[in-house]
Amino acid sequence: MRGQTPADAYAASIEITSVSVQRGDVIQIGGQPCRVTDLVQMPTGAKRLFFETGEVLTLHARSQLIALRMMGKW
Repeated sequence: MRGQTPADAYAASIEITSVSVQRGDVIQIGGQPCRVTDLVQMPTGAKRLFFETGEVLTLHARSQLIALRMMGKW
């Protein structure tokens, strides 16, 4: 995974759904951290997530995952 973290930012584990997922969220899949680089809204309320590594995951409307998200200042 690439990118630099600002000195005043911190990481928080949050629950995400297809509504709340954002670019930059890190989701652990198969023991590997995968950073979301792009999102595409699907007609059923699902979102297709594209990761830095080239993998693609469809997050269905009712699915819930835990992600690591970089947050602003304390």
